[in-house]
Amino acid sequence: MTAAPAEFQITLPDVYPAEQIPWDTIPSPAFLLDESRLRRNLSLISQVQKLSGAQIIVAFKGFSMFSTFHWLREYGVTGATASSLNEAILAKQEMRGEVHVYAPAYADNEFPQLLELADHLSFNSFSQWERFKPQVEAARAAGKQVGIGIRINPEYAEVETDLYNPAGPFSRLGVTRSNFRPDLLDGVDGLHFHTLCEKDSDTLERTLEVVERNFGEFLPQMEWVNFGGGHLMTRAGYDTDRLIRLVRDFRQKWNVDVVLEPGSAFGWQTGWLLSTVLDVVENGKKIALLDVSVSAHMPDVMEMPYRPNVLGAALPNELAHDYLLGGTTCLAGDVIDEYSFANELKVGDQVIFDDMMHYTMVKTSFFNGVKHPDIGIWHQNGTYEIVREFGYDQFRAKLS
Repeated sequence: MTAAPAEFQITLPDVYPAEQIPWDTIPSPAFLLDESRLRRNLSLISQVQKLSGAQIIVAFKGFSMFSTFHWLREYGVTGATASSLNEAILAKQEMRGEVHVYAPAYADNEFPQLLELADHLSFNSFSQWERFKPQVEAARAAGKQVGIGIRINPEYAEVETDLYNPAGPFSRLGVTRSNFRPDLLDGVDGLHFHTLCEKDSDTLERTLEVVERNFGEFLPQMEWVNFGGGHLMTRAGYDTDRLIRLVRDFRQKWNVDVVLEPGSAFGWQTGWLLSTVLDVVENGKKIALLDVSVSAHMPDVMEMPYRPNVLGAALPNELAHDYLLGGTTCLAGDVIDEYSFANELKVGDQVIFDDMMHYTMVKTSFFNGVKHPDIGIWHQNGTYEIVREFGYDQFRAKLS
């Protein structure tokens, strides 16, 4: 690949050194977002948006920490994508920008409010479009401006985990080419695909080739194309030059607007989950019991699955003392993984999990009634702010 043109060069601000954070002064457990790291990501996203001409909005399913939305707006993030009525309301009330809505299916009793909230609304099937088209047409006739899209399934994806593969066999997500209905495109002005999962831009390039091959004949009829999420542009080593080129070329070739809706890219490497050792037991291996839970507070560790990094820890046998790290629920499998530490763990020691801002808070639960971590922000000026605490009232509110 040739060197990127000078106008594609991206510069990023410095971040607050993690080693300078006084961890022992922060109450445990807590999700801790670092303002400087979020601003670094927002700076990159803003520059990619400007250079590519794409509209980059935040996907609430990956990152919906609304106490930070004023920073997103500051960096030119103009909207959010919602997958439910609740997220659409959050987008309208808290993000206060464009509301893009997509869900696999819409309920009759919720659709009128969704239609009222949405600036763009994508349907998962032509049957859903036929069902709700009269309401859309009536709203448009009354002056409502809403873009209508159809989600397509290009039947191509490079996702290793079946649970996260929207283009796998028998997928319920999106319309395949064989099921596409050109005769029902009246009133449709956009296409939407989402097949990436924390991928680099080379995967997008191969995906676009398939999209153009299978659905290119319909692109001249469209005003916009939503490339979905999974564009992990804030990860070190991501090829932003190629992403910018792909978006620019696609926009020019098809004369359409392009929307990107990453979630992980916003929260990537922007903070931590702080925990404390409550006990150390031994059953063939030493096990440190923490005041956090895998199943309740970081479920992707089980679902993806993946091994989160722990500050100051290493793989087993690399440092002097090995421990399994486990949570406090009664679930036998509530275990993170095995780590080694330079010093023995004892009650009261802190264990800090890295990269815990995306797909964590949005998926947490009150399973077993375990204490939900605080949500806090470490500000650039070296101060800590607790923005949310959880107690019995929040636990009880989810029950009946």
